[in-house]
Amino acid sequence: MSRWLNRRTLTIVFLVIAVLLFAVFILPISLPLLFALITAIFLEPLVKLTMNRFKWSRKTTVISVFISFMALLAVLFYFSVTQLFGKLIEFTKSAPERFNTATGVWIDIQDKLFNYTEGMPLEAVEAIQNEMNRLIESLRDSLLSFVNYDTISGLLTGIPNFLVGMIVYLIALFLFMLDLPGLRLTLFKHMTEATGEKMRILLERINLVIFGFIKAQLLVSLIILGISFIGLLIIKPQYAIVMSLVIWIIDLIPILGSIIILAPWSIYQFASGDVAEGTKLAILAVILLIVRRTVEPKVMGSQIGLSPLATLIAMFIGLKLFGFLGLFAGPLVVILYNAAKEAGIIRLQFKI
Repeated sequence: MSRWLNRRTLTIVFLVIAVLLFAVFILPISLPLLFALITAIFLEPLVKLTMNRFKWSRKTTVISVFISFMALLAVLFYFSVTQLFGKLIEFTKSAPERFNTATGVWIDIQDKLFNYTEGMPLEAVEAIQNEMNRLIESLRDSLLSFVNYDTISGLLTGIPNFLVGMIVYLIALFLFMLDLPGLRLTLFKHMTEATGEKMRILLERINLVIFGFIKAQLLVSLIILGISFIGLLIIKPQYAIVMSLVIWIIDLIPILGSIIILAPWSIYQFASGDVAEGTKLAILAVILLIVRRTVEPKVMGSQIGLSPLATLIAMFIGLKLFGFLGLFAGPLVVILYNAAKEAGIIRLQFKI
């Protein structure tokens, strides 16, 4: 037993406990800093490329790249918000007319249901009507529970926290971009030569995998954006730009995908009596789903070397353990594990 109680074992146990405590207590309140560090790592190749191309100092290069990154975020945010609010205002203006149309469709459905159930037993007709009324009431209650004072006030009170987090993120991003080489040297200073070599291989592998993941997601999302825009340009030209951008953003979220937008939209068109547009939207949703499920595994496998099954399992377990962030944390843990195995940090070889 005493041979296990050595300095190396105690150090490993201490590090594991420290990592667990950090993940449970520190990480949830440090997300802006963590995202800033990850963004700085992603922008580091661009910083190095700009330094080599223009022979600038690191400080000048970081300032120029940081300003360009902020300008890109500002343009995307301004365009998305203005377009989205414009369509929301337009929708609220036409809401009464849409509500009257939906009411007329519902009355027509009730009339057709009455004709179809003519001659059936009275108990069966009442049961069908009760179920339909219960469905409508549940939909109404769900809508009212979503759009109520508590929800709106919660969103409004979350705006200051979001702004504070955004400011902290931007300041930390700039500082991380400046000090990233120094942080790397500090990290390697506390390692032996062998450990430092393994860590270097690990970081190189992580960079390749993460950039491959981003490249794969970007390629697939651009295909989805193009198909969505062309499809909506044929179906609904007035909503083509805004809704294709919304579908593109939602499609970047794992598991949800474009179906979360197009399915309710298609059902609404069917309920409003516009069967043609409802059918077109349903076909577009199926096309996007097929493209996502057929193109993504091939692109993802070629870019990061992670099988679709491993990605799905990691995302599902991460979702159950950590919620929405687990969708991203799950595959990241698998990627880190594979990278550590390739670097020789983790050796797991056994036979049963």
